[in-house]
Amino acid sequence: MSMEKINRQALFSWLAIGSLAVLCSILAVLQYRWLGEISRGERDRLQAGLQSALDRLRHEFNSEITAACAALMPTGSQVDEMGREAAYIDQYIRWKDSGRHDRLFRRIALATPAEDVLTLRHLDDQTRRFGPAEWPADWKAMRERLMSRLRREPPGPFGPAESTLIDLPRFGRPGGRGDSGRPGLAERDWLIAELDLEYVRGEFLPELLQRHLGDGGSLDYHSEVVAAGDPSILIYRPASDQKAAIAGSADASVTLLEVRYDQIARRSRPPGPQRPDRPPETVTGDSGRGRWRLSVRHHAGSLETIVARARFRNLAISAGLLLLILAAVAALVRLSRQAHKLVETQMNFVASVSHELRTPLAVIRTAAYNLRSKIGYPGQVERYGTLIQQESEKLTAIVEQVLTFASLKAGRAVREREPVSVGNLIENALRSSKGVVEGARCMVEKQVEPGLPLILGDSMALQQALQNLIQNAVKYGTEGSNWIGISASSRADRGGSAIEIRVADRGPGIPPEEQKQIFDPFFRGIRAVQDQIHGTGLGLNLVKRIVEEHGGTIEVHSEPMRRTEFVMRIPAAPAEHQDEFAHSVSRG
Repeated sequence: MSMEKINRQALFSWLAIGSLAVLCSILAVLQYRWLGEISRGERDRLQAGLQSALDRLRHEFNSEITAACAALMPTGSQVDEMGREAAYIDQYIRWKDSGRHDRLFRRIALATPAEDVLTLRHLDDQTRRFGPAEWPADWKAMRERLMSRLRREPPGPFGPAESTLIDLPRFGRPGGRGDSGRPGLAERDWLIAELDLEYVRGEFLPELLQRHLGDGGSLDYHSEVVAAGDPSILIYRPASDQKAAIAGSADASVTLLEVRYDQIARRSRPPGPQRPDRPPETVTGDSGRGRWRLSVRHHAGSLETIVARARFRNLAISAGLLLLILAAVAALVRLSRQAHKLVETQMNFVASVSHELRTPLAVIRTAAYNLRSKIGYPGQVERYGTLIQQESEKLTAIVEQVLTFASLKAGRAVREREPVSVGNLIENALRSSKGVVEGARCMVEKQVEPGLPLILGDSMALQQALQNLIQNAVKYGTEGSNWIGISASSRADRGGSAIEIRVADRGPGIPPEEQKQIFDPFFRGIRAVQDQIHGTGLGLNLVKRIVEEHGGTIEVHSEPMRRTEFVMRIPAAPAEHQDEFAHSVSRG
């Protein structure tokens, strides 16, 4: 595979990544906008649902109040038959016996006009009789309102102080004594009912809030009820919501306590010609004429906060998915490039091995042919014999490297371990590399610390690893200086001791950008390729794998144009192995 093709594939990979990044950016912008629209729609839906629930609560609250007031009002025929007070008492008893919110009113009184004066008679709940009573101080505004209506003057709107009082007029046709003869219906008397705030706060309102705003037995909203005309007058607030007013930051609100006098009048109208049935009353919007105002706010702070949290969560999930897609594509591109690089490396390895095998075989074949031709003088025969031996050793080394690499892949490179003397290991490695060292006319400087502990390992595998380092130093590190240094010493390592073996040269060094790849399989540096130095790219990888199989580490230190040093650290054998095998190793 040519470099031009490889570069073209790399360019295509980067173009694909760039295109995908642009597409993901466009998708992210579109998704951000879509989530914004979804959030606005969700906010409107939550707002509409909350307002609908409050409208149903308002309708039920007002309907219950209106129904209770209508139940207290007798018809004109009942008053004519039973008398005024008796008719009211009879309606009161019927209402109390019905058991439906029978504690809704705290006080009930009857106001009747007599010569431009309003007399008040209070209904005693125990005796269930009306008795004379003085106008309470907190009913003063109601008395003045009724007097204005009695004088045919505009009564004016209800004030906050009257927010719990409900006046129920009974209409009748003039015609009796003292009647002025005015045509049409007139207000004959008024039943005044005062709401029991303790019952409304303790049972009536909490029941309605739980029914219309509750979820699984708990309320998701803070709530409060204030006087519509004066928000500083607090009517109701749950004990858990006593921290601060919420009217100014409410998510939704409705007015309560709007008494439907038209419905009360229809229910208490005397019998007459039958009218067609009216359609059932539906829940309509808030008219704004209620005396109280109910405001609610979500526990999270507001509906905007809920929607913002949901939007942030959706954005985080979407961003995570996009990043996951980008990471997956980047990983695929990286794996693809690594696969291409591996294919290229393997192709180079096959080419290198083919070349490395052909050269010794060609030399051996040529030498064998010449020997077969019966060359006459002994010196020539000896030279051919030496040449065959050298090339056979090269061929054997290549085959051994390939076989060892295959064994490492299969996990069979390290055989049974035994105590090994580091000094003997270095001597054996130098002896095996003698031909290469002497052929390059190198000077070897050896320094072995006396009394080094033994190491536990496969002596053949460790010798091969050290031999690879020595031959690499000869092959790549003798340009300008035919010196190689080998040293061994003891070092403390993770609470124990380790043997440190160093192989150094004073050659051109290894470029910094190649030092991280120097132990990769099939890797060959630029200098080795340019100078056509023989090799398969497996030597250092084999060294690293063998050292790691023995629980050790290897690292490289290189300064360009000055030196290169490989450092092997292998743990020392345990103390019991040191004592047990010291005598046998010394004899070997």
